[in-house]
Amino acid sequence: MTDVSIAACLGEDFLAQALHREYRHVPGALDVAGLMTWDDLNQILAGHRLQPPRMRLSRDGETLLVGGYTAPVATRRHTVWHRLHPAELHARLQEGASLALDSVDELHPPIARLAEAIERELRTRVQANLYASWTSTGGFGVHWDDHDTVIVQLDGAKRWRIYGTTRSFPLYRDIEDPGEPPTEPVADLVLNPGDVLYVPRGVWHSVSADQGVRSLHVTCGLQTHTPTDLMAWVSEQLVMHEDWRRDLPLLAAADIQVDALDGMRKRLAELLDDPMLIARYRAAMDGQAVGRMVPSLPYIDGIPAHPHLRVRLTTARAVMETDEVVVTLFAAGNRYEFAPEVEAVLRPLVDGRTVDLATLADTAGLALEDVVGLVQELVAGQAAAVGILL
Repeated sequence: MTDVSIAACLGEDFLAQALHREYRHVPGALDVAGLMTWDDLNQILAGHRLQPPRMRLSRDGETLLVGGYTAPVATRRHTVWHRLHPAELHARLQEGASLALDSVDELHPPIARLAEAIERELRTRVQANLYASWTSTGGFGVHWDDHDTVIVQLDGAKRWRIYGTTRSFPLYRDIEDPGEPPTEPVADLVLNPGDVLYVPRGVWHSVSADQGVRSLHVTCGLQTHTPTDLMAWVSEQLVMHEDWRRDLPLLAAADIQVDALDGMRKRLAELLDDPMLIARYRAAMDGQAVGRMVPSLPYIDGIPAHPHLRVRLTTARAVMETDEVVVTLFAAGNRYEFAPEVEAVLRPLVDGRTVDLATLADTAGLALEDVVGLVQELVAGQAAAVGILL
């Protein structure tokens, strides 16, 4: 799924016309074969201790008590965990509950690759949650999300009623309640396998499996970036200036306080006058993004010079800058500087590919041992992982 272009799926004008602005539904936009099946879900539920709220059941906007579909298990170490009771789980789902599984991208590699592909293109953190429903009863009622979402229908059909907004760009911690939702939907959609739907934050919507068939879909939530986030980052850049490090004159005369504010204002204005400020912020956030960490066991004492050992970056948002003297890589909160010939090693990794060491060495015209040393540095910084399959 690393070759997926979510913007292309949603239309050539998606970034310019729809992103952060309006919902968009594209039937049959994505081939979902092999992305996530019911058997995959069964194996995840059977093989993990998914305590609420990571895995939960909801009906009519209310979260069901975990005791209604699990049985407590006490261990010899005096801990208690909730083991799924399949018969009771089936009963609750027949009664109209929907099953939600948060961060399924951490549990299922094909969904992780989908999330990473979206991250690479839209340059923001993505969390993928899975939802399964069997009845016309809505699991979560009419609601809005505080982040944009990209929905992919995996199996069956799901009805989405879109109601529009009552407050533009609401936040999780907002100063004003968005009020009651509109009574009439502006769109009434049915998603089938392969359909993709984009819903901006703040758009009221309700969802139900009322088409007489079960439904399985994944919702990819996009981390929000607002001017307040930009200003928080800017404030970190301002500490290099004395005007922004000195103590506030809380007890001084009014004219001294005015002078202090004037000095602060000038420094802030200098930064805000930079036309590349938002681009610099985006690059900084990309370079800090930690991605989905993957250990590189069993190679705890160093990466061997095994030509078929494969490597990939753990982050989809690495930033590479090149000039005639140095190649600089910002990945997983680290800054790396390499010789110019290393660009040929890094380029396929930054593009999201998983490549074996021999191929990287051949492409760059470097010795295998030199590539191993580079990869070892990336693994030590949690920016890359290695494995035979990966």
